[in-house]
Amino acid sequence: MNDVTLADLLEKINQYNPTEVENIKKAYEYASNLHNGQMRQSGEPYISHPLNVAYLLAEMNADKDTICAGLLHDTLEDTNITKEDIAHDFNQNIASLVDGVTKLAKMNFSTKQDQNVANTRKILTGITEDVRIIIIKLADRLHNMRTLQFKSEFKQKENALETMEIFVPLAYYIGAYRIKSELEDLSLKYLKPDMYKRIEERKIKLEETSESCLKEMLNKIKNLLNDQNIPNEIKVRTKNIYGIYKRLNEGNKLSDIHDLLALKIMVDNVANCYYTLGIIHNKYHPINEKFKDYICNPKTNMYRSLHTTVFGPEDKLVQTQIRTFEMDRVASFGLTAYWNEKKGNARDIMQEDLKKKFQFFKSLTEINSMFGDNQAFVNQVKNELFADKVYVYTTKGDIIELPKGSTPIDFAYKIHTDLGNTMVGVFVNDEYVPVDYTLKNKDRVRIVTDDLSFGPREDWIDKAQTTLAKRKIKEFNKK
Repeated sequence: MNDVTLADLLEKINQYNPTEVENIKKAYEYASNLHNGQMRQSGEPYISHPLNVAYLLAEMNADKDTICAGLLHDTLEDTNITKEDIAHDFNQNIASLVDGVTKLAKMNFSTKQDQNVANTRKILTGITEDVRIIIIKLADRLHNMRTLQFKSEFKQKENALETMEIFVPLAYYIGAYRIKSELEDLSLKYLKPDMYKRIEERKIKLEETSESCLKEMLNKIKNLLNDQNIPNEIKVRTKNIYGIYKRLNEGNKLSDIHDLLALKIMVDNVANCYYTLGIIHNKYHPINEKFKDYICNPKTNMYRSLHTTVFGPEDKLVQTQIRTFEMDRVASFGLTAYWNEKKGNARDIMQEDLKKKFQFFKSLTEINSMFGDNQAFVNQVKNELFADKVYVYTTKGDIIELPKGSTPIDFAYKIHTDLGNTMVGVFVNDEYVPVDYTLKNKDRVRIVTDDLSFGPREDWIDKAQTTLAKRKIKEFNKK
């Protein structure tokens, strides 16, 4: 909805944070005065954009500072106000958030390319200061992508490409699937319009022909859960257009995509997730190899759910995703769900969890400290963090995320420096392999160590993929 009004925003805020309505109104008026007379390419007054961004943030139940920063996010760039003014008129926190999402000024760079790369670095590293910077950036990008039809074709493609390369992976990493899916679809629409249209038509047709089958399953499962007095909510989901495009592009047929149709089943607690799984398997035959337990083994972006693909009515395959209500909020909004769950000090808990639980955070910090040159930094992030991944297991069953092409050397250093420095051998799936073996998805890796080993050899540097492993080997050899 592009015609969001101030009244809509305030009503949204009123639902979850009524004491802050006046402050947010003040930020709106402040931004509105500053942007007065500025227009978007659509012909709307410029303030409509910050207002929409703030509304997207309010849909995530964002805190007051984040909403105010969303309203003010273009003021440093497009008006003559300073960071100090914002700190004085609002607070230091809001000023830092606005500064965090503001592009670096042109005058500091000799070329547009240099400026772009420096800005990309600023966005990526913003997450290490305050994750809310990335969240505002994602909301900003989402609204810009929703209104991309007013830009030139060149700009549309440029924005769509940047969205796919930078913002989609960021949304994935903080677990914000809802934003990620919409950004993917909007990007594909401009990058491959004909393909997008074709898949969209097939998807609509599929939804029409599957409606009765999904409805029948939904009602049956609902009745079974109600009979057991399990509080539940069930929703129907079809895979997003980009998701289908990606699978077709890998050479699959539409009929091969087992999670094309899905039922999302939310229940009240973890025990009932497994109980529900039993009820479903009792009623519909599962495909054994399509069962995934992301509750015991969460994804590296903290996504948790049980996935099972079953033979539904009318010969259709249907994936059911079973999770608690809270897991569902985290699955839709990622870290931003904390605003809902952890009231008050949500920002600190987000930042804390990001450091402790999200593997990509450590890698990003590592790359940032190793690369002074902006272009080299951005290239490394794209290759190491945003390219394809492999997920391998430790002997305890923990899942380790590494860039595709990684070796046991990368695995060892990712777990602990000493493990890498004392590694003398590797077993993968109980078979002995060389240290430069290329790891594959679901490999089980056991590192053999010896405290008396000579340490990592110099030629390991070329065999390692990750910045961390390369740095640790260099450091050891310097000693």
